Amino acid sequence: MKIGALARVTGVSVRLLRYYEEQGLLTSYRAPGGHRHYTADAPTTVAQIRTLLAAGLPTKVIRDLMPCLLGDGPEVDACVLGHLQKQLNDLDTRIADLQQARASLNGLLNASMQASRTMPSLA
Repeated sequence: MKIGALARVTGVSVRLLRYYEEQGLLTSYRAPGGHRHYTADAPTTVAQIRTLLAAGLPTKVIRDLMPCLLGDGPEVDACVLGHLQKQLNDLDTRIADLQQARASLNGLLNASMQASRTMPSLA
């Protein structure tokens, strides 16, 4: 399957498919004319990549997980569950940090709005 066909089948742009290949997530072979060709299971691989990206995993982590994917779905071998749990914990930490930053920014805005209402007019 050529890259254009893979893009049509998966709904993923040619540019992204090339990026996945550069990141070591997707493999192709070159025809004598230099065109990329993909195996029949490439659409499944692309779907798995998209699922893992949607879960917030960076491409370097996905590359490490690819050999541990089971079947056609998003299931992974038990040996990487600890790694996924660490990613989830890191995500929870980032969410908590963002919630704290949001609360601080909200407090700053509220205080600034109240202060501007109590300031005398310069007219």
